[in-house]
Amino acid sequence: MAIVRSQGASSSSTFGYNYQVFLSFRGEDTRKTFTGHLYTALDQAGLRTFIDDEEIETGKRLELELRKAIQESRISIIVFSKNYASSKWCLDEVVMILEWSRSSSGHEVLPVFYDVDPSDVRNQTGSIGEAFARYEEKLINGKIDDETKKEWMEKVKVWKLALREVANLAGMVLQNQVNG
Repeated sequence: MAIVRSQGASSSSTFGYNYQVFLSFRGEDTRKTFTGHLYTALDQAGLRTFIDDEEIETGKRLELELRKAIQESRISIIVFSKNYASSKWCLDEVVMILEWSRSSSGHEVLPVFYDVDPSDVRNQTGSIGEAFARYEEKLINGKIDDETKKEWMEKVKVWKLALREVANLAGMVLQNQVNG
């Protein structure tokens, strides 16, 4: 498994943090644009930042690695984009971030709404709502047993509540503008 980590200042480790920042984002939307630039800026500012790379493997080990990185970070920046909710991993990260934020003192969460309206995240409308409609369609039309269906329905409910909670936090709204 390959993980890319900034080698910036390590002063946060004296306060119990391995990273100053954990970045949560949808790679196909922002890895080579906004999030890539944000990572570079954080790195140049000397902030040790956790960011997954494109070759990261999926599976239980990934979940443990992400949870550990979140818990070892002072702040989580969640970059919401048009296809963010299309990724089950991204949605699971939001849940993990909120769980850690609630259980630990001092873990800050900063949402960035990149080319997506915060109300779409809060209310699961627009492209966010379309992603959830696809999940729900799979639940209705998919050939899965009742127990699995029940588990997934609960998971979708938790994701929706997590998005609503994060969208109600103070954050930044940024539009992807070519000339602006």
